Amino acid sequence: MRSRHTFPSHPASGAVVTQTPTTSTTPAHDQSEDAVPPIGDDAGMGSDAGNAPEAVLADPSADEAGPAGVDGDSSPSSGTDGPEETATTRQTSAQRLEEEGDVAADYLEELLDITDLDGDIDIDVENGRAAVSIVADATDASSERALKRLVGERGEVLEALQELTRLAVQAKTGERTRLMLDVAGFRVARRTALEKVALVAAGTVKESGQPVSLDPMSPFERKVVHDAVAGAGLRSESEGEGDKRRVVVLPAEA
Repeated sequence: MRSRHTFPSHPASGAVVTQTPTTSTTPAHDQSEDAVPPIGDDAGMGSDAGNAPEAVLADPSADEAGPAGVDGDSSPSSGTDGPEETATTRQTSAQRLEEEGDVAADYLEELLDITDLDGDIDIDVENGRAAVSIVADATDASSERALKRLVGERGEVLEALQELTRLAVQAKTGERTRLMLDVAGFRVARRTALEKVALVAAGTVKESGQPVSLDPMSPFERKVVHDAVAGAGLRSESEGEGDKRRVVVLPAEA
């Protein structure tokens, strides 16, 4: 049995959207990636912006999430309009993110039906973008093992599935999306591990004063590392191309 859980779409906006759970399994149809505009993965990191091979992969990265307001998710008008328009803008943004999560959930429900996999679909909003998770049944260990087929050894299947889900959402809404997808808690666990790697590298750089180059990572993984390094007061940049692209941790500027 699958269920969909919808959370308040944007706590910061002050508007709470309530939605009745649905059991609809009508999917949004996928489309080719023709005419799909680039979706930068390392939001806020200039070194990764415009990296064409990663155009539709997140990190938080896409893919992990960039700051609210990127792509107009929740930024108010730049004109001289008052608070009333700002609130309206935020509510519209919340509704758009809710729609993205809904369309993605329909698409993923169809996928689970086709692959005969069991899982619950959770919809939330994180850092100004829709976040959808396929969650295993906590009482069934085999459920989590089965869902990991949608993740892959290093998350490569998850990245591809996230791209397909974004395309399905764009086909339905007519707008590009920065939606994040997680399956069986993979991104949560990976984020925790990467933050530890980043802090160890930052400590080494502080002691030696020399740059430290990390292993190649996905866009999602690099964004997590960039954020952790910045939090430690150091700089970082990405170098390399394609699946060889990696993060280099640099000393703080003098």
